[in-house]
Parts: sequence; structure tokens; C-alpha cells
Amino acid sequence: MAAGLTLDTGALIAAEKGHRMFWKLWTASLARDANVTVPAAVLAQAWRGNSPVIARLLPACFVEVLHEGTAKRIGNLLAKSGRRADVVDAAVVVGAALRNDAIVTSDPDDIAHLVDATGLDLRILTV
Repeated sequence: MAAGLTLDTGALIAAEKGHRMFWKLWTASLARDANVTVPAAVLAQAWRGNSPVIARLLPACFVEVLHEGTAKRIGNLLAKSGRRADVVDAAVVVGAALRNDAIVTSDPDDIAHLVDATGLDLRILTV
């Protein structure tokens, strides 16, 4: 079982739109006291200054900063994946891999391609 959840931008947008699956996953993660991580790049991509739902979620999340070592891991994953991929998606996958988190996304195909490039078996949850 995954240690926690890592949210991508699509997951935050799903929360804002009230998608039932996001809220089901959110409630279940809180009930089991799981860690929920939002990479800082994801927050930057989703935040538009007027995001009350995201603002309410953030206190329950760990906002993961981007350090040099992680940035290099992201670059290596992008190179290994063999196709143009989004740096933010790669940050989600790298962080989730380090924590053995499940990834919550609205774009499972792009995330799955990056997960495949890691060689790990990370769970992808679609919202």
C-alpha cells in the first residue's frame, strides 16, 4: 500500500471543481492519517490567487520544495522517459517515488509514462 498521496495539478483542479473521486480519496487519506504532498511546482501551476478550495487544502498538505538534487533527478527522469514531458509532472513522479506515494492525477497517461521510466510500481489514482 502507498505511504501517502502526491497530488498533481489536475488533482488540485479536480478539488476546485468538486469532483467526487478527489474528495473520496481526500477523505480516505485523512481518515488513515496519510501524508498528502503537493510539490511547490504543482501549487504554482494551479494557484491563480483566488483559489479558496486549494487554500483550505494546503494546511493539511506538505508543500514539497524543489532542491538541487531533486531537480537533477527530475532532469534525469525526463531524459530517461524518452519523450517531451512536463517538468511539473516529472516533479510529481520523482517525489512520489521517493516517498512510495500514490499519485492523484487527472492525466494518467502522461504520469504513467513517467512512472514506467522509473521502473517502479507506483499506484496512479485518476480523478
